[in-house]
Amino acid sequence: MHQALPYRTWVPTTGGGNSVGPSSATIEPSDDPMNPGVGMKDVTCVKKMVSENAVIVFGRRGCCMCHVVMRLLLGLGVNPTVFEVDEEDEAAVVDELSRVIAGEDAKEGRPQFPAVFMGGQLFGGLERVMATHISGELVPILKKAGALWL
Repeated sequence: MHQALPYRTWVPTTGGGNSVGPSSATIEPSDDPMNPGVGMKDVTCVKKMVSENAVIVFGRRGCCMCHVVMRLLLGLGVNPTVFEVDEEDEAAVVDELSRVIAGEDAKEGRPQFPAVFMGGQLFGGLERVMATHISGELVPILKKAGALWL
């Protein structure tokens, strides 16, 4: 009988921090010995990652809603950066995201996953992404954020 292989996401192999580029990438904040370049230190780089990527999705590891957002954006031609959060790192990432959001708009509450940032600002979650896609407003927003060129 065949053995199931665990789902592995792409992780940058550089040892000196995150080299998140325009391509689709998943960054895992874990202490996995198989991924020596990635660790809890990446949680503190959340603000930098939000500002450097046109579209970034923060979500729990294995979350179906995060997967739906990612597949929708990929279907539109956007290669979103995906930050998958482990359970033990969730509180630290949510705190860091709260600090990023508080700088933009003090009335926003604590972020919930999946949290989608476009153009350096919190866009919303799955519900907002789907609503703007259905209404036809998502593509112009993605163009304005620099995630789509055509």
